Amino acid sequence: MSRSILKTPFKELPEALVEDMLIQCDGISRKLSITFQKLLNLKKQARNTLKDKNLLRKDSEITLTPSHPTTCGVDGAFAVEKLLSTDIVGIAGVAVEGLAPPTEVRYWSAPYHNSNVLTLPHNDTTTMISRAIMMCMELILAGNAPHDVVFIDGSLMSHFINIIKALNPNITPVKELINVLFELLNPALKSYEKILISKKSDQIFTGVPKYTTINQISQNILNLDGFEDRGLLSFILKAGEFVGPMKIEKPISKWSLDYLPSDTIEQFKRIINALNEINMVYYRPSEFFPVLRVEIAPSIATNNYRLAMLFESIKLQCGVPGIIEPYPLYFADRMVKHLRKALPAIRRTATQDMTLNWKGEEGNIYFTLHGYRTDWGK
Repeated sequence: MSRSILKTPFKELPEALVEDMLIQCDGISRKLSITFQKLLNLKKQARNTLKDKNLLRKDSEITLTPSHPTTCGVDGAFAVEKLLSTDIVGIAGVAVEGLAPPTEVRYWSAPYHNSNVLTLPHNDTTTMISRAIMMCMELILAGNAPHDVVFIDGSLMSHFINIIKALNPNITPVKELINVLFELLNPALKSYEKILISKKSDQIFTGVPKYTTINQISQNILNLDGFEDRGLLSFILKAGEFVGPMKIEKPISKWSLDYLPSDTIEQFKRIINALNEINMVYYRPSEFFPVLRVEIAPSIATNNYRLAMLFESIKLQCGVPGIIEPYPLYFADRMVKHLRKALPAIRRTATQDMTLNWKGEEGNIYFTLHGYRTDWGK
């Protein structure tokens, strides 16, 4: 294998496999070029269709006096280190304040967070329950944030789906882990209602998913197959333009709630009703930024003042070169994703503490606390 290949990301792959993969790049390039050219060719027609349906507008149509809104972004992560005899589970949610507006109003001197680190016996449901706990931490942080605009990573529906899955009575999670979920459940649901309804006229909650699969505009309005709305509209919209708001057409389906804790059933019913009314809007803050899909409550979608505040906050937080998501979400994501890298340090510290007082063979501690997965600790 040549020295040049050893310096590439393919260094641990067989040379023949690398060559085969590189040959296939030609086909990928041709297919993507054809797809992108098709998008450019239909741009004018798509813009006219959206304008005719009064869906394509400019933010200047609703922009009022600048309000310089304060912002924060909320994201979460979890990591499971699968060792020989146990699992080390780390779960965290982080809220990061956005770039300070010209008024220099700041609420937080440092990021807020919530976290939990546990050692648990092996169980197939640990990942599912950990994700639900992470979602609860995100909701609590977002609901308690004092900022004018609160960006939440991901779709507003994902929290419901992941929490409801973790409450399934047909699974047998580790008791210690499910207890953590139940401790967070009620305050999380209370915050969830607050976020979905957004009653306060001086505060906006919005979900900002990075990866989306909704094709409501491309398929139902533009009659195009094979395109996802956000990617399509990134070719169509100009700086300062937006499409929507419009109601999301794939609401939460009917869900049996009989198995849920009795004191949460009414809360879940209200949450489902609120989720079924959630709106989305696609907005492009500048030419060097892709279109963002933001999910908002009807109380925001029907109020031009609040919608203008939302767009202003997005513009203020999307002006950092090289970052293609709102600034506070980017840094919340960067911070919390380091959780997996922190777990090996926690394991090593625990190993050292144990060996100081361990009277048996020290090798036993090493074997039981050693990770055997090839990606462990990376």
